[in-house]
Formats: sequence, C-alpha cells, structure tokens
Amino acid sequence: MVTASQPAAASPANTVKALQDERLKEVSLITKIMRRPELGAMAGLVLVTIFFLSTADASMFSLAGLMNILSPASQLGILAIAAALLMIGGEFDLSIGSMVAFAGLIFGGFLVLSGWPLLLAITATFAVAALLGGLNGQLVIRTRLPSFIVTLAFLFILRGLSLVGLKWATGGSTQLRGVGERAGDGIVREIFSGNALEGLFSWLAANNIIAKFPNGTPTVTGVPVSILWFIGLALLATWVLLRTRAGNWIFAAGGDANAARNSGVPVDRVKTVLFMLTACAAALVAILTVIDAGSTDARRGFQKEFEAIIAAVIGGCLLTGGYGSAIGAFFGAIIFGMVSIGLTYTRFDSDWFQVFLGGMLLLAVLFNNFIRKKVTGER
Repeated sequence: MVTASQPAAASPANTVKALQDERLKEVSLITKIMRRPELGAMAGLVLVTIFFLSTADASMFSLAGLMNILSPASQLGILAIAAALLMIGGEFDLSIGSMVAFAGLIFGGFLVLSGWPLLLAITATFAVAALLGGLNGQLVIRTRLPSFIVTLAFLFILRGLSLVGLKWATGGSTQLRGVGERAGDGIVREIFSGNALEGLFSWLAANNIIAKFPNGTPTVTGVPVSILWFIGLALLATWVLLRTRAGNWIFAAGGDANAARNSGVPVDRVKTVLFMLTACAAALVAILTVIDAGSTDARRGFQKEFEAIIAAVIGGCLLTGGYGSAIGAFFGAIIFGMVSIGLTYTRFDSDWFQVFLGGMLLLAVLFNNFIRKKVTGER
C-alpha cells in the first residue's frame, strides 16, 4: 500500500513517456550555441584579435602578417586536430612531439641515406608512424595502463632514438642535411612543400588587389601548403565527428567505454585507429617541415605534444573525454599562432607568451566546465 509519505514508483510506461518528452523538448538557439565545444575558442579568438588590434603594429593584420601567423599555427593545428580526436575518444598521446622528430629521421633516412624516391619515402614514413601509433594504442588497451603513462614513455623513447639515430647516420651530428636536394621537383614535392595558388596571387598583385614590391612581385607569393593541409584536415575531421558513424563511435568511446562496448561499438579498434591517426599527423608535420627546411634534427617537434593538447583544450576538449570539437582545436591553434607571432608586433616582451599560454589554458578549462554545467544542469 502506498502512503502519502511514500510516492508511488514510476511505471515503465511513465518512464518511457518521460524519456520521450525529454528528447522532444524544444531547446533554445542560445542553449544550442552554448553547447558547442568551440564556443570558448571562438570567444577567445575574438578577444585576442581585439587585444592585438589595439596594441600591435598594423602590419600584423596585413596579408603578409596573417601568413606569418597562420604558417606556424597550421603546423601546430594539424597536431592539435589529431590530439582533439584522440582526447574526445578518451585518451592522450604525449609522444606526438617526439614522433615529429622520429618521423623526420625516418623520412630523411629513406630519402637521403637509402636514396628512395620522394613518394616512396613519404609512404614508408606514414607506414612506420602508423605502426608505432598502433603499438601505442595496443599497449594502452592490453595493459590497461593510462595512455598518459604509456605515451610519456614513448615521448622519451622516440626522442632518444631520434638523437641516437641521427648521430649514427651522420657520424656524430644531430642534424641530417640534403633532404631538399634529394626531394627534387615535381607534383609530389609541391603537395608537401612550398606555396600554393602562386598564379592567383600574381594576378591579384597585377590588378593591385594585394600589395606588391616596386618590381611588381607580390609581397605574398602564395599560401603555404601547410595551411591548406590544416584547413582540409579540420573540415574532414569535423565532417567525420558530426556526420558519420565513426564520429559517433569516437564520442561514445570517450564518454563511457563500457556502455559503448555493450552497444556494439568497437571501442578498442576506434582507440587504436585514433592513436595511428595521431602518429600519422606527426609524420605529416615532419614531412612538411623537413622538406621546407631541407634538413631534419633531433629537436624537431620539441614540446609540441603539450602545445597540441593546450590548443585542443582551448578548443573545448575535456580531459575526461567524450566532448570536444575539431573546429575548436582549429581555432585554438590559430590563437596559439596569433599570440606567439603577434607579440613580436608589439612592445611586449615575447617571454610573456608562456604566461599568456598558461593563462589561456586555465581560463579555457574553467570556461568550458562552467558552460557545460550550466547547460547540463550538473552541480
């Protein structure tokens, strides 16, 4: 018998009806916007832009200045997008920066020491990176150790192998030269090096649409290919996350792995693939930078693992997994590039960059947690 002080238990029919009503409940546009992970990064980008508009030299926002900002931001952004996908899937990869150095060694070795054609060297470098990324993933899955620990170990292993390997290959030097000469010319090199859309920029300069030197040469000859890779990967990753079954699997694996397994999601496979993609993103950055520089060295990618994670967190990724955005990481990387380069256009000491970066990370975490709790009603 149910008394006045003991409410009747909800019947299954009432429970189902309540769940249906919850799903059908209208959500305001403001609530939808606030639920987007990239909101904080977009707001941060606006604030940073306003700050530099008021303090920096006007040349910072010229076409040449913007290219100077976007070029390093694009290299970090490629890593940040991959790191964001992995964080949404519930894992970390602290070896991504060391993987840049190691992949640079592998690429340079295939190209310079073994004399392989450029396309074959690039393909083999991606294959090696994917194997190492898969090894990272399998160690995390099979040992059930935190990915933080496993990839921290690989951070030192790969950095050490890069140093030892370069010294062995060069007879004592930590730099391998001759990559530019061995890469040659052709469409493959143009995909991974130099500037794109040079004809368009020449036409724009000829028609006085963009700035040019007195001899008629445009001050900006084209768009660095790393920027195009950055934009393309951001769009592709966003489409995968929001429009494909694989994207649903990534969110599910990071949100609640056990529930995802019970629902038929191949969690282990998803996480392994994400580790492989992160390693391949590092290999891509290595290839882009090594060909442009014409050499590789043991310090390439130093501390990029932390910068990539910071950019992903600024972009809305939660450290607990299951929440985040590739576009947010895109904006986070641009903020990073704008601050790191923008300070050189101001009278501020560039050493303030580290302070600003730490402050941005803390504010991003606090802001993301505040918004999530407001929207979801968490306490």
